[in-house]
Amino acid sequence: MKRNHLQQYFPMIRTRDEISQEINSKPALKRNFNALKPEHQQEFLDFCSGAKGVRILYDSFFKAIMDPNRDPTRLSKFLSLLLKREVTVVSVLSKESQIMPDTLIVMDIIVRLEDGSITTVEVQRYGYAFPGQRAACYSADLLLRQYKQKHDQAAANDQRMNYRSLRPVYTIVLYESSPAEFHRFPGNYIHRFRQTSDTGLEMNLLEEYVFVPLDIFKKIVQNKKKIRNDLEAWLAFFCIDDPEWILKLSEGYPLFQEMYREIYEMCRDLEGVMQMYSKELQELDSNTVQYMIDQMQETINQKDAQLGEKDKELKAQASQISQKDKEIADQTFQLNQKDDLIAELQNQIQEMQKHLSENP
Repeated sequence: MKRNHLQQYFPMIRTRDEISQEINSKPALKRNFNALKPEHQQEFLDFCSGAKGVRILYDSFFKAIMDPNRDPTRLSKFLSLLLKREVTVVSVLSKESQIMPDTLIVMDIIVRLEDGSITTVEVQRYGYAFPGQRAACYSADLLLRQYKQKHDQAAANDQRMNYRSLRPVYTIVLYESSPAEFHRFPGNYIHRFRQTSDTGLEMNLLEEYVFVPLDIFKKIVQNKKKIRNDLEAWLAFFCIDDPEWILKLSEGYPLFQEMYREIYEMCRDLEGVMQMYSKELQELDSNTVQYMIDQMQETINQKDAQLGEKDKELKAQASQISQKDKEIADQTFQLNQKDDLIAELQNQIQEMQKHLSENP
């Protein structure tokens, strides 16, 4: 059987025929595979056979490869490049908010760095699910987590809380398909935010953000047909599934070769990968439905606003018409009064003329 380029480089990758044979030999696996849409069946066979690369931003793959509990050096290297300073991941924090338990704040990967700062790395397949408002809520949650920890430590030592001990918090968002506003800057694939004053006064307000529209990065790097630095290599690893690019990364960066090898070892467990893949598709469907609901609600809100403006216009026009009717009525009344006055004057003239004719 002819093997493709990735199979030659990563011999653990099985051929499409071998994968199909295993699927057909296991009733439960075959049932799950047949339940997929044709395009999803094709994608599953493609990444398991090496015809295309695995979509690293699928939640299960991303967390398996970047999980700091397994290997903190990977995330440390990526964050150091992205934050433009050397950082080391020292611990992983709970994903669910303990500060605001009634909210739906559930983050992807949250870590504490060596200097005490806290970072969350969010992976968003579709940008509509992660607007700026949501990023601000995540950032606020990180800051409150740190405050609670510092406060509890101070209380345990019978000390007062020192706000100067608080370290920055970083919210990092990787978009596979970024929101429309990012596409107004087609030459930029990293956007860093921090609070600044309108006078130039510097204050450490702690909350910083990094947004990475990977779809824009992908267009830029594929047009240039080369990877220029380590950060671009990481971003290419996250978003490019073309086998030729995977080989470039594997040959140029031993770290990525190791990570790809892990991924393709995972793909040998078809039942496990099928379960992961099905979960991804369910989440995608759920997000798509929510997006459609949000879009419909936004359309309804816009229509309501437009109808409200029309109603105001109609009321204003009705008011103007009413005012015009009143003016016309007043003018008609005045004209009638003038007609009555003229008729009365004419009667008086006739009476006077009659009087003059009878008394020459």
